[in-house]
Amino acid sequence: MLPFSAPRPGPGSSLMMRLRRLVVRRRRLLAALLCCAAAGTAVQALLPPDPGEVSLVVAAADLPAGALLTAQDLRAVPAASAAVPPGSFAAVDAVTGRRLATPLKQGSPLMQTSLVGTGLLTGAPPGTVAVSVRPADPAIVQLLSPGQLVDVVLGSPDAEQAGGAPAVLAADAPVLWTGSDGASSWPGSQESGAVVVLAALPDQAAALAASSGSGNLHLILTGG
Repeated sequence: MLPFSAPRPGPGSSLMMRLRRLVVRRRRLLAALLCCAAAGTAVQALLPPDPGEVSLVVAAADLPAGALLTAQDLRAVPAASAAVPPGSFAAVDAVTGRRLATPLKQGSPLMQTSLVGTGLLTGAPPGTVAVSVRPADPAIVQLLSPGQLVDVVLGSPDAEQAGGAPAVLAADAPVLWTGSDGASSWPGSQESGAVVVLAALPDQAAALAASSGSGNLHLILTGG
């Protein structure tokens, strides 16, 4: 009768036995590593949101100058705080109902200088004010865009008949906003018709405001 012999363990059984012995020998180290991982997960859950990321309001679609902003026109996206430009907005509600002074491409951040209001005068010389004028030829408004420079000339029928030269009320005045692209009037104004808002110095502003309703103001595009 042949003597009994135990079956030899297969390769898989041998590997499992070595792993089991390794776990037994290193059980304290493995336990410490698991505790560290659990503690790290708990701390991460309790940490506030990354202060380096903030919300930035951008255009949800291509928007024309003069558009009255709605919640559908804008969206808030996460952005690195270091990359957020000064003068931007973090909440859509803060700018709904405002009017665009310049066109805005989809995905572009909305800036204070993009809106009709005091932001349009950012960087202007001290004392500069925004003045709305109504040109004698409303068609000129379609040729203007924010940033262009114009001369404002007052043409008097009496002076023209007498051969006198028209008076230049403002030279190289920057255009801040125009009533084109569906905006028929300066926000808050009940009057209709073509309107152009210019940046002017105080002495120019007084002359422009006094002559705005005369019907004889002419805008001449300059090299700007």
